[in-house]
Amino acid sequence: MAEGNNLKAALAVFWSFFGVRKRRDYDADAQSLTPAQIIIAGLIGGVMFVLTMLLLVYLALQFVN
Repeated sequence: MAEGNNLKAALAVFWSFFGVRKRRDYDADAQSLTPAQIIIAGLIGGVMFVLTMLLLVYLALQFVN
């Protein structure tokens, strides 16, 4: 069941990045997920976001030149 909790942690962090978590979803996640799962998912999500932004900037600069 670890894969299910990892997916739940990833989804919780994904929706939290957008700021659209419902209170009941937040409460359910708080009961079923550990802080370590949220921290790890947040770090992975943050790194993926930064790398995506860097890739988009790189591609935009390639089209300008």
